[in-house]
Amino acid sequence: MTTATAEAPQGGLPALLTLLWLASPALPVGGFSYSEGLEAAIDAGLVHDEASASQWITDQLHLSLARADLAVLARAVPAWHQKDYPRLQELDAWSRHTRETAELRLQSEQMGRSLVEWLKTLQLPQFPPAALAALPVPLQTPTYPVAFALGLSLHTSPSQPLEQALAAYAFGWAENMVQAALKGVPLGQSSGQRILLRLHHEIPQAVAHAAALPDEDRQAFSPMLAILSARHETQYSRLFRS
Repeated sequence: MTTATAEAPQGGLPALLTLLWLASPALPVGGFSYSEGLEAAIDAGLVHDEASASQWITDQLHLSLARADLAVLARAVPAWHQKDYPRLQELDAWSRHTRETAELRLQSEQMGRSLVEWLKTLQLPQFPPAALAALPVPLQTPTYPVAFALGLSLHTSPSQPLEQALAAYAFGWAENMVQAALKGVPLGQSSGQRILLRLHHEIPQAVAHAAALPDEDRQAFSPMLAILSARHETQYSRLFRS
């Protein structure tokens, strides 16, 4: 891999390309290996066709992702730009402690760790190894939304609209979830694209909700998802790690 050039974060088209890059399912962080409870929902018969998969992922977008990870990301991006490490530790601790099952916590920790390792390989002048070692210990291996915010802060300007970053994160998540549905239900490619079309229309509302959500209203309370995730940990036959 070639090293990145020593350029400062930019806006405009380069910033858009950065968002597409960071949100790509091809990024080597292991997102493809998780279904976030969807596989357990399929096993329980709650998701069994295109309509039920579409509804499940849409509900998870609004009831889980928007109220938790997206809301954390909305606060973590400016905190990284401002080097507000106490605030980042607070957000990371909240993200870590509100994972309702062991496998969901391991997912966020593994993906966050992998993303930081990938950022190190880019050899960015604004992110040398010494900079990582100087961070508070929890931020050296942050959870995924906090790590994603770090990646954004290294590649984008503080003036870039925050909604764009949240939308990129949400769409990358949606692509992974749809791919899990295609493999697990299973569904065809056309069904997957129709689900993505629906999510394309739903994501702006989820982003607006997350961006406006105050700390005291942020939550990760999704009882059915937590139960299914706990069941998945001992599910007999599994394709995914969550």
